[in-house]
Amino acid sequence: MPSHQVDTIYPCPFSKGYGIPAGQAWLMLKIFFIYRFISATLFVMLFFLRFGSSSLGSHDAQLYQVTSLTYLGISLLNAPFIFRRLVAYNQLAQLFIFTDIVFITMLMHTSGGVTSGVGSLLAISIAAAGLLIGGRCALLFAALASLAVLTEQFYAMQTHAFDMGSLNYSGLLGVTFFAIALISLILAQRVEQSASLARRHAQTIVRLEELNRYVIQHLQSGIMIVDVQQFIVLNNHSALRLLGIGESPTHLADVSPMLQQAFLLWKESPEQDFAIIQLQSGEEVQVRFSLLSVEGEQLSLLLFEDISLHNQRLQQSKLASLGRLTASIAHEIRNPLSAISHAGQLLSEAPELKPEDLRLTGIIQNHCQRVNNIIEDILKLSRRNPSQKQRIALDQWLPAYVQEQNSYNKDAFILAFKQTGLNAYVDAGHLKQILDNLCANALKYGKPESGQIGIEADRLANGLCIRVIDNGPGINSEGLMHLFEPFFTTSRQGTGLGLYISRELAELNQAELSYAKYQNKACFTLSLADAENVVIEI
Repeated sequence: MPSHQVDTIYPCPFSKGYGIPAGQAWLMLKIFFIYRFISATLFVMLFFLRFGSSSLGSHDAQLYQVTSLTYLGISLLNAPFIFRRLVAYNQLAQLFIFTDIVFITMLMHTSGGVTSGVGSLLAISIAAAGLLIGGRCALLFAALASLAVLTEQFYAMQTHAFDMGSLNYSGLLGVTFFAIALISLILAQRVEQSASLARRHAQTIVRLEELNRYVIQHLQSGIMIVDVQQFIVLNNHSALRLLGIGESPTHLADVSPMLQQAFLLWKESPEQDFAIIQLQSGEEVQVRFSLLSVEGEQLSLLLFEDISLHNQRLQQSKLASLGRLTASIAHEIRNPLSAISHAGQLLSEAPELKPEDLRLTGIIQNHCQRVNNIIEDILKLSRRNPSQKQRIALDQWLPAYVQEQNSYNKDAFILAFKQTGLNAYVDAGHLKQILDNLCANALKYGKPESGQIGIEADRLANGLCIRVIDNGPGINSEGLMHLFEPFFTTSRQGTGLGLYISRELAELNQAELSYAKYQNKACFTLSLADAENVVIEI
């Protein structure tokens, strides 16, 4: 998730933590530049045009003329530096304040000293220093302004230019400069803190918006938001995928006339908030309608879900109920079965038992064991845990699994990777149980004596797959019709539940188990979800 940062200027090198956004800082500096230009222009105009009686330049007209024109010229020369940002902000701001102190002090001297009132303009420059620069620099410029005023006053006293009583005004003016600097500094810090808090809140809102957008776009279910005119306000990638649309539509009618009709029916009868829509491709999609109220605007939420996933959840609910029922039945069968098995074992140990009777007791034991195996498989099915899917690196998981199988079966399996870097999104326990069943069938029916059984990992167009390839004759057409049905088996010793349980476990992980010839060999293919394209389930 990208982070949003705002450029911040720390004007004063002696202050820490006081910063203002760059755009805001340059805007305030431009406003101060305009003020300086206007004040410099007024100093020149009021002197040369002589509007009424004025004390400007009354003490030294020639020096006032040179100073005011120089001040105006410097203000004009600063224009390109500030509007094109040719000089660093802190240097330019400090230059403005320093030149104001120098020139306004000289203008004050040429106009009759502190009593002329010109020196009071330094208060505006000191306040600007607190806002533009802040920190100790603002106090430094207040000290420089006070020192400049006092120096001018002492110079005037030495030359007997002004009245001695003006010294009190100079002291008060210096105190005023420090007070203004402190006040403006405090105000600037509070403004900066408020702006910083607003920026943090804005960044938090942006992050939440991005997080919400990410969650919506990666949901497994499709989401579409429609306004009162049936214009589509928002939709995610899952909605486009489920509806088979390449680009985002603008109107509900562009998606499907059947969907629009179901939407209008829901508007008339809000209790009919569920519909199954048939797409042009022939596939069916489940849609559920609900109302949204956003800032007084009435919007409608359309939640799409693959009908096969919906049927799968219904099937899982039925299987859960059936599992509880079969578990209780299996428990009731196991008790008398144990008694039969135990009685048969005791009967077979009788010394006077004839050989033909002993063969009958063996049949009893074999079929008791078979029924017990069926009960064990049924109990495994009823105890099936919910899927705990996670990211599994097949490059690491499969070699460890094959090595474990070969340690038990004398190197009967060989592993091959068609592609590397495969990361599946599946329950590791369920994956192992599925492969255990497939490998057991391959060892039993796949003629391992004719060659090693292949386990192959590959990437498909819509995910990953693991193939178990054996050397057996394969399954005939009649067997294919009932291959994954419970209790279907071609072996007298089998229970017929292994492939059924494997397929059920695959569906729990949104995977698919299928059988087909591969390179003219019998092959079971387990198609898995790619962890790189994981969606959020709801």
